[in-house]
Amino acid sequence: MCATGLHSFDEEDVQALKETLGEHAEGRSRAQKLGEDSNQGFHWLVDSGLKLDCEIEPKVITYGKEKGVATNYREWLISEFAKVRDKGGRIRRLFLNRAQKEYALRCSKRNIVLKARQLGITTYVAARFFVDTVTHPGTLSVQVAHDQQSAQEIFRIVHRFVENLPAPLRKGALRTSRANVRQVVFPCLDSEYRVETAADPNAGRGLTIQNLHCSEVARWPRDAAATLSSLRAAVPPNGEIVLESTPNGAAGCFYDEWVRAHQTGYTRHFFPWWWEPTYRREVEIAQFNETELELMRKHGLDAGQIAFRREMRANFGTRMAEEYAEEAESCFMASGDCLFDVEVIDQRMRESRIVVGQKDNARLLVFFPPITGDNGAAPKEYIMGVDPAGGGSDGDFACAQVIERASGMQCAELQGHFPPSELAARVALIARDYNQALVAVERNNHGHAVLSA
Repeated sequence: MCATGLHSFDEEDVQALKETLGEHAEGRSRAQKLGEDSNQGFHWLVDSGLKLDCEIEPKVITYGKEKGVATNYREWLISEFAKVRDKGGRIRRLFLNRAQKEYALRCSKRNIVLKARQLGITTYVAARFFVDTVTHPGTLSVQVAHDQQSAQEIFRIVHRFVENLPAPLRKGALRTSRANVRQVVFPCLDSEYRVETAADPNAGRGLTIQNLHCSEVARWPRDAAATLSSLRAAVPPNGEIVLESTPNGAAGCFYDEWVRAHQTGYTRHFFPWWWEPTYRREVEIAQFNETELELMRKHGLDAGQIAFRREMRANFGTRMAEEYAEEAESCFMASGDCLFDVEVIDQRMRESRIVVGQKDNARLLVFFPPITGDNGAAPKEYIMGVDPAGGGSDGDFACAQVIERASGMQCAELQGHFPPSELAARVALIARDYNQALVAVERNNHGHAVLSA
């Protein structure tokens, strides 16, 4: 049962509180030796930890002219404990914006967040984990940034939370010590908050991490997958994990995690740039192009937001999708280092294709059958591009495309989980049908096995 008052309990809460206090008797003893009032310090924090996600009567939170509403205990504690510096340089309460509210509403124990830049997700996760750390004795929360500068920025957020805690708590149960750089220890609670970088491939070894936030995973250095694996191994099943990043190409650790999120049990969250209300420019626009009109129809964008989009496209060019994601389906393809015009590819993918034939449970689709010259027409020349894969059912698809040489028209597509030898046999048959098409196989990794089959 959830308690909605600051010190109101039912019998279940009382028993849970006793058990929790009993498990952390040493911390309680240290708190008492420090001379704190246990009713407002250690005991109150542990009591709060028992009901973080309990609904409360809506509380109006004000700071100057700003107002917010907390509807559960966690939101109320975040408003009390989490002071942030806004874009104007002022220290204020954390009022949840649209993206933060949506994440708070839908988040689970395992989360992956694809987002535009500066929507406040890192700040909210830091506040969420901070509240959890100071209300649950024995908690270790870790945020992992992609480089040293970003780690320092995240730690400033956490350190600001500590500096602006209510004085009785800061001098009592939440008195701090720091053993290392970017580390805060709460000795009375036996809890700890760390901010690390992804440069260490052995990160997490020997630790038990209750809350893990991996920031900008798409930009992690070295073997990102190995680093992430090491960190996740340190999180128990009831711990909370957040993988978060802006897009950086349709490959790599974060992209793979996003694609297989449904298989691994991770909750997907996507937040486009227009969820940030300040992303707009008051500029008059005389005419909108087709893409802009589609965004306005589909997502309700107005002229001010379209003006902002035009400015960002002028500033970032093809890199805009990395910083200001618009669609989860296409932003990976549109980011990173791309050889081809991604807008042309995106438009092509939106066009419906007429399938005139299919084989093998639709793993082979035919859009234009081969023109062999049998009916008097001049025979066409064709080229096949082949992208091999390992063949496992949980791995990437192998793919082959048949292209008419003169026009570049896509004529057929083969896709499936084929081992190299089977892929080689299928490609050979398709190439024979398409006038002995010239076959080009990517020879890296599994491609060698296809070529030698």
